[in-house]
Amino acid sequence: MNPRRLHIGLIGPVPPPNGGMAMQTEQLARLLREEGIEVTLLPVNPPYRPAFVANIPILRAACRLWSYLFAVWRLAGRVDVIHLMANSGWSWQLFAAPVLWLAALRNTPVVVNYRGGEAKDYFLKSFRWVKPSLKRATAIVVPSGFLEQIFQEFGQAPRVVPNIIDRNVFQPAHPPAARARSVNQGETFDLVITRNLEPIYGIDIAIQALARVREAGCAARLLIAGSGPAESDLKALASELGVSEAVTFVGRLDRTGIAALYAAADAMVNPTNVDNMPNSVLEALACGLPVVSTDVGGVPYILTHEQNALLVPPRNADALAAAIIRLSRDDLLRQRLRDTGLEQIEQYTWHNVRELWLRTYHDAIAQNRKQAA
Repeated sequence: MNPRRLHIGLIGPVPPPNGGMAMQTEQLARLLREEGIEVTLLPVNPPYRPAFVANIPILRAACRLWSYLFAVWRLAGRVDVIHLMANSGWSWQLFAAPVLWLAALRNTPVVVNYRGGEAKDYFLKSFRWVKPSLKRATAIVVPSGFLEQIFQEFGQAPRVVPNIIDRNVFQPAHPPAARARSVNQGETFDLVITRNLEPIYGIDIAIQALARVREAGCAARLLIAGSGPAESDLKALASELGVSEAVTFVGRLDRTGIAALYAAADAMVNPTNVDNMPNSVLEALACGLPVVSTDVGGVPYILTHEQNALLVPPRNADALAAAIIRLSRDDLLRQRLRDTGLEQIEQYTWHNVRELWLRTYHDAIAQNRKQAA
């Protein structure tokens, strides 16, 4: 393969905000360009033009959609293949489906990179609307075995290409033995959550678990990095449970800020109710941080209980608290989870994922030419 001859049109969200799909889109564009590949990035969330339309709901939607469709049409006529970041719900209908139809008119192959832990619920309700557009994809790629299984249940045959972790940013920042000693000397046991502040991510359960952990005599603190509509409710819950002084909302951070947060923490908590392949968990593992997570969705496809994480049922504050207490008191367990996590994270580095993407692009181009012949 000669990657330098490729011209890829990459369509997806970009920061801000620093959500998982946006970060993967931005990172992939950078990594491909570093390979000498020409990448034209088309954001689905650009600033409004003109700026005043941002305050007029119907007008802003119309302006963004019209300019987006025009940009997709132009892009499809210039590139060898389109890499389309896709998700469930209105995101699929507004931003993904039009790309597939417009690209088909221009005979441009499209690789649909589908993400999102709510895919099955969405397909059960709306697959009859999704399927006609999805049939126009040259290839379907998902980041996990979890989504692969869901697509297979609906008669599709996707490839699996995992998310990418930037080891230049996310890496262990301190010797594990030194951190273990500080915990045993009676210092606080610092927990971090790096998710959007939305009900589906179960942060309320984490706050309830924190209250139980502190009642058990563990001087734990919780630092929450993110923003979202549930922030005021979560702060009220912390106050109601008497743990406001132990819960810090640090706001939304960029990648280097997240890495610094992991470096200062003792463990990462992922209390979500729905998930696919959470970047936040992979980043924590890459930083040598032990992880306590719910066992929902695609999480068991990347985390194994007692090997590289502790897994608990969702919406169970008692189980989450018990896992945190156990982790805080067991130096050997923390060390084992850290070591295994660092070993397993290598499969998500660009060195190992690069060839999967290049092969997917070249296969899509070859298949499209064959069908056109």
